[in-house]
Amino acid sequence: MLFNWKVLFNILGLILVFTAGFMLICLPVSLYYGSQDWKALLSSSGITLLVGGGTWLLTRNQQDKEMRRRDGYLVVTLSWILISSFGSLPYFLSGAIPTYPDAFFEAMSGFTTTGATILTDIEVVPKGILFWRSLTQWIGGMGIIVLAVAILPILGIGGMQLFQSEAPGISPDKLKPRIRDTAKRLWIIYLSLTLAETVLLWIGGMSFYDAINHGLTTMATGGFSPKNASIAHYDSAYIQYVITIFMFLAGTSFTLTYFMLKGSFRKVWQNEEFRNYLWFTVIVTTITTVGIFISTENNAEESFRYAVFQVISVISTTGYITADYTAWMPLLTVIFFLLMFTGGSAGSTSGGVKIVRHTILLKNSLLEMKRQIHPSAVIPVRYNNNAVTQDITFNVLAFFIIYITIFALGSAIMSLSGVDFMTAVGSVATSLGNIGPGIGTVGPVDNFAHLPDFGKWFLSFLMMLGRLELFTVLMLFTPYYWSRHA
Repeated sequence: MLFNWKVLFNILGLILVFTAGFMLICLPVSLYYGSQDWKALLSSSGITLLVGGGTWLLTRNQQDKEMRRRDGYLVVTLSWILISSFGSLPYFLSGAIPTYPDAFFEAMSGFTTTGATILTDIEVVPKGILFWRSLTQWIGGMGIIVLAVAILPILGIGGMQLFQSEAPGISPDKLKPRIRDTAKRLWIIYLSLTLAETVLLWIGGMSFYDAINHGLTTMATGGFSPKNASIAHYDSAYIQYVITIFMFLAGTSFTLTYFMLKGSFRKVWQNEEFRNYLWFTVIVTTITTVGIFISTENNAEESFRYAVFQVISVISTTGYITADYTAWMPLLTVIFFLLMFTGGSAGSTSGGVKIVRHTILLKNSLLEMKRQIHPSAVIPVRYNNNAVTQDITFNVLAFFIIYITIFALGSAIMSLSGVDFMTAVGSVATSLGNIGPGIGTVGPVDNFAHLPDFGKWFLSFLMMLGRLELFTVLMLFTPYYWSRHA
């Protein structure tokens, strides 16, 4: 059999059961604030539970529980389509987003932690729906498959295939020998940092509701905020610095965060990707600070604060804003557009290309010059003092070529939908990189509401493509994948 369909549907059913459960978490919020959106949340949860629970019950007694890599690619891709489809129901049924293409776009943007929104007035949306909006990013940040692997014994079989298909980076690091233990530890770290940030923001003057919403979306590097002006709404240096720190942590590999919490700082510093991530952030922040200081009326501290916040927000693909970077000097606009192609660390919740791929690509390019001079010499690319295998180097090169190709073709397709050139390239770059704000008419102080429905469906696809790092989704479009000989 080409696929183990019963196992696939069994897992998809359980994923929907999880989704329904998360919807119910929003009910107390809705009831506490006395809004009527609880009806939409309850109905959405019921529909999702009925479909998911029914599918799970019908397929729970399968004998063959083997999960192959081929099955992993399909189940992960279908999971993200399904949770976005059902996750859009609270928006649609509550009337907060009256059209389904817009509701699906908002849901996909949430689960993929992109942070692009079609909402023109966020603050009028009921509190329960806004909490669901933030929760979708928190769920998608670590990945609902990773949550399933952590909790459900049935996914212990073939769990690594699912984990590898969803976890960001070249190869997911394992903190423990068993993949289920690794997933549990990742979620514990994720939850702990979310709670820590929530408390610090609450202490800093945010309401508890706002604090927990921003805690959820910061650690997910998602960027959804319950305020129209995002973090710029809070005229507080303390709040901005706290969020800056946690955005940087969210863009750091959770494996390194685990070692950091254990006090193994030497092991963290020895990691080449972390050092490059840190120094790159420092260099770009310095350039941006100088640019803001000489081109605006901000003082030195304000220039630094706006610079470090926006730089880390884009590099980590969080997408919060404290200022409109497209209103700064043109050089800085170009820099921020280029930052959309960087991304944080592999093994973090950030999107984008990832620092490790940039590092390997740059090293391989420099070594290629040496190979031209010494063609018979064997000069391997070294990363963390280890030789990088040729298959990883080829994987990185292929990723870059495909990424840039999709960006170019995607920009052309968006241009055909009727938007201007800057908006086309900005919307594609930010969707593929899971960032949120772009350039053009989808910049930091704008939204995606004005785009045609075709553009929203297309960008939703790019969001999923970027979140699952291209290959997991693109694999499904190859004839070889569907061949019985694969």
